[in-house]
Amino acid sequence: MNFASTRRNDVRLDLTPLIDIIFQLVLFFMVSTTFVSSTGIEVQLPESNADLILREARDINVWVTEEGSVLLDEDPVDFDRLSDEFERRFAQEPDVTVIIKADINVDHGRVVQVMELARQRGLTNLAIATESMGSEAESGSD
Repeated sequence: MNFASTRRNDVRLDLTPLIDIIFQLVLFFMVSTTFVSSTGIEVQLPESNADLILREARDINVWVTEEGSVLLDEDPVDFDRLSDEFERRFAQEPDVTVIIKADINVDHGRVVQVMELARQRGLTNLAIATESMGSEAESGSD
């Protein structure tokens, strides 16, 4: 009889390749995911096939809703407060751009009032936001 003990090799699972694969999957999903920030303001922008305007964080965003109310950076304002804000922003940065996001059903005169108010306060860089033609209109997106 052979009573000699046979030695068993301990089986160890190497986790390094598994961790590498999971890390690569996480990186892939992080890079391939797009983050869209949309506001809670619902306006249906008119369509255009014009080139895309690059926006900056310092831009002034003015929304004109279908009902005709005016919002400045998502806060409801009247024309006096809007005028004061235009004047304050012009004093800080004279070349700031005013982006008007008016609903497709807004009266043309209301948009012209906002544009004229901006011009009176020295803001001459004006842009009107539109939806690109061919894409489905989404509420609150540019």
